[in-house]
Amino acid sequence: MVKAVSEENFPVTFLNHTPVMHLPARVSVTEGVAFKEKCQQLLNSSSLPAKIVLDCSKTIFIDSSGIGALARTFRNTQQKKVQLVLKGVTPQVMTVLELTSLDRVLTLEPVAKVATSATNYSEKQLPTTHPSMDSWIKRCFDIVGSLVGLAITAILFIPIVIAIKLDSPGPIFFGQTRCGLMAKNFTIWKFRSMCLDAEAQKSSVTNQAIGAIFKNDNDPRVTKVGRFLRRTSLDELPQFWNVLQGDMSLVGTRPPTPDEVEYYEVPEWRRLDVKPGMTGEWQVNGRSSIKDFEDIIKLDLQYQHNWSLVYDLKLIFKTIMILFNEKSGAV
Repeated sequence: MVKAVSEENFPVTFLNHTPVMHLPARVSVTEGVAFKEKCQQLLNSSSLPAKIVLDCSKTIFIDSSGIGALARTFRNTQQKKVQLVLKGVTPQVMTVLELTSLDRVLTLEPVAKVATSATNYSEKQLPTTHPSMDSWIKRCFDIVGSLVGLAITAILFIPIVIAIKLDSPGPIFFGQTRCGLMAKNFTIWKFRSMCLDAEAQKSSVTNQAIGAIFKNDNDPRVTKVGRFLRRTSLDELPQFWNVLQGDMSLVGTRPPTPDEVEYYEVPEWRRLDVKPGMTGEWQVNGRSSIKDFEDIIKLDLQYQHNWSLVYDLKLIFKTIMILFNEKSGAV
């Protein structure tokens, strides 16, 4: 349940008939929902403005939900052919916009530069959207775990490569764009488990899932070797490289595709407040049997609520215990 935010937190002034909405110091899920709805009211007014200005001069914290509200508002203004302009963007907000590449899409009014200092450096740090993001122990654990995982990958690499090549022509690895922390795009790596033109055939495969995800228990695009790799999760071994790079964690939320994120409402963006993981709540709770997007959201938020280093270790242990369960399946 998202609490209501008073309209006083989003005062709107007019400059030459142009509405200027003043954003508060923090823009999280409650504020994100409120300002998106406020902008929608302006877009639904009888006298449609040529542009809407968001004054971010007081905003020093914005999380994934705030970014989601910006993205949805930008899409809505585009549909109405109204220009969305951000002015007074602080270094803290700019850092997030650059991470998500929204600085290349949104219209930003230039801000006068201030002399560099240690304070400016701290202002450019990413916001701590979740306690796990501020844990150096979790990051060290990710680095050690990914190095061990890559060593295991090296041992199994040759037989997996031979099996893939004998079963289906094409590359060994499959790279796909996924959304990580704050919706930052990155390439997730797997051993290829589908036929070469799998993406082109996707439209012909029935989606058995509900909501903004795609699943099919008997996907005809999956090869014979691919089914074994998925059932044993061997196809996911290359993701240890994603963990080492810092785009993923050993334990986290399910990494969504950009197509999924397109359908998110502002509250659902909260699942992007942590790094996606190779395993997590969805993995140990029957990942392929979960076909309702809302259930995935609940599991991801449950992970964020229960997170601790001990909890991560418990999820890793549970993952190992069910890894070769014949009923487990691909993400």
